[in-house]
Order: sequence, then C-alpha cells, then structure tokens
Amino acid sequence: MVTAAPAPPLPAVPRDRPRPSVRLLGPNWYATVMGTAIVATAGAGLPVRVPGLGGLCRVVWAVSVLMLGAVLAARAAHWARHRDRARAGLLDPTVAPFHGCLPMALQAVGAATLSVGAEVIGVRAAVAVDAALWTAGTLTALLTAAGIPVLMVATHRIGPGDASPVWLLPVVAPMVSAATGPALVPHLPPGQGREALLLGCAALAGASLLGTFLMLPLIFGRLVRHGPLPAALTPALFLVLGPLGQSTTAAGGLADAAAYTAGVPEAVARFASVVYGVPVMGFALLWLASAGALVVRAARRGMPFAMTWWGFTFPVGTCVTGAAALSRHTGLDAYRWLAVGLYGALVAAWGLVAARTALGLARGTLLTP
Repeated sequence: MVTAAPAPPLPAVPRDRPRPSVRLLGPNWYATVMGTAIVATAGAGLPVRVPGLGGLCRVVWAVSVLMLGAVLAARAAHWARHRDRARAGLLDPTVAPFHGCLPMALQAVGAATLSVGAEVIGVRAAVAVDAALWTAGTLTALLTAAGIPVLMVATHRIGPGDASPVWLLPVVAPMVSAATGPALVPHLPPGQGREALLLGCAALAGASLLGTFLMLPLIFGRLVRHGPLPAALTPALFLVLGPLGQSTTAAGGLADAAAYTAGVPEAVARFASVVYGVPVMGFALLWLASAGALVVRAARRGMPFAMTWWGFTFPVGTCVTGAAALSRHTGLDAYRWLAVGLYGALVAAWGLVAARTALGLARGTLLTP
C-alpha cells in the first residue's frame, strides 16, 4: 500500500511589525528640541551678517517651539500611561542622566524665543515666554543636578567601566541657565531684582562648573582604561563640549550684564570674560578634534544611527555662541570666523540628524522594541 508523503509544514506567518509606542519614548528625546533651538539662537548671534539667515532662524525657532510642545505632550503621556517604565528609567543608570535634557530644552527654546522669536511675537511676549521657560528650566535643572547624582550614589549599581559622557547632562543644565539668564537682566526694573538674577546666574555657573570638574576625570579615566565607547554611544563624546562652550557663553553674557547692571567697568568685565573663555575654548577645540577622530573611527566600523547623534548639535552650538562672545569681546577676526565655521558644521549636523530622525519615525524604527 502506497501512502502519501506528509505535507511539509506551512511557513510561519510573520507577525505584524511592532507599532511605535510612546512607552519607549525616553527623556533623551528632549535633545531633539535642544539641538533645533540652538541652531536659531546661534545663528542670531553670529558676528557676521549672512543673507537669508534671519528668516531661516525664525523658521527653525518655530519648529523648535512645536517640537517642545510635542515632546512635552508625549512625555506626559509616557508618565500617565507607562508609569512603570518611567520609574524604571530613573532607576536605570544609563537612562537617568538624560533627564537633564528637559531643563535644557526649556531654556534653549526660551533663549531662541527672546533672540529670534521677538521679531515675530514682539519683545514683551518674547520676554514673558523666555522668563517662564527659564524659570521652569532652572528649577528642573537644580532638581536634576542634585537628584540624579543622589540616585547614582544611593540606588544605581555602576561598574568601573560604566562612566559615560551622558553623566554630564544633569550637571551642565544649570550652566545653560547661567548662559541664558543674563539676557533677561536688562528687561528687569533697576534694583535688587537685576542684581539677584545676575548673581544667581553666576552661582549656577559655579555649581555646574565644579560638577563638571568632578565628572570629566571619571569620563576620561574610563576611556583610557577601558578603551573607546561602544559605536552607538561614541557621538556622546561631543557632550563634553557642552559645559565648555556653554561656560564660555555664560562668561560673556555675565560680563555684558555686569557692565550694564552692576556698574562694573566694561573693560574689566570683558577682560574677565576673555581670561576665562580663551583657554576653555582652546580645550574645547582640542576635545573636538579628539572626539571627531574617535567618531570617524567608529563610523568606519559601522556606527549605527541612534539618538546619540543629536550630541553633534547642541554641544557644537554652545561652542558657536562661546566663540561669538569671544569675538564680541576681543574684536579678533579669528574668533569671528571660528564661530562661522562651527555654525556651518552645526547646520550640516542638524540637517543630517534631523533627516535621519524623521526617517526613523516614518519607518517606525525609533520607538519600537
């Protein structure tokens, strides 16, 4: 008797592609807002006039406002619907430092509103928006700058090779307050309010700077002892530029505000800004060269696109504003063209990273497991 051979098993039906979910939207998404807003702010502060740049900056500012609203709403939904995931992010030493991006996003959009958006909505409205965002950003910056290190010490389990440039994110947030706050000083009535804001910004700069001094040896020690970062994390090396460029920007802004408000002679204020900013900017350029070499190395080894690529934007933007402050206070063409060159690199990086992010969202690959 002849029997038929058993039929081959049917091929497994492929499952549907996982849908993008706000459950996977972490605090690192605020970096998209930071990196977009700094393009507008840095462009508005360039020490040279570029035809058409003003209109571009206004468009980018408007985009950053929309992005801030979208990410705030998405993160609120994340906390409301997936509180377990949100709490787990605070307890995860690789995710928790990214909570420092929230205050910087608020302050970055506020600064762009005052420097660029005032031409659209008026000076009074721009000052009100900037003051509100700066206040909210400063309060959350202080909370993250104090709270995340407490979690790192008391809750997180960190190995000897786990130090990362992302540890700087909570620490540098008060420096962003110090850099953006002086622009509000002239809009306050004369009196103690102005001086309190000025000295408060100086205190925020000092707190952030000393915190950075604590973190940088740990980060560099990890690189020397354990080798380069994983490929996907390599762009985070650019985060070191953040406190360097932002502190140079803060020094310039504080000098201008001190000369305007506190009666400090303008020459003295500018000299203090230059004495601090010149060596720090020199180190920033040195780090930029080293970090760039390591990124090229990682790219040759197949560095994949990840949200860490947004590290190519905001930190470089702070170096643009820092170089612009030095150009303003020294009058040297070298700093003027340094600001222009860095801004060109910033715009190119922002265009690339924004396009890759939009493509990842359209394909549904950035918010899926």
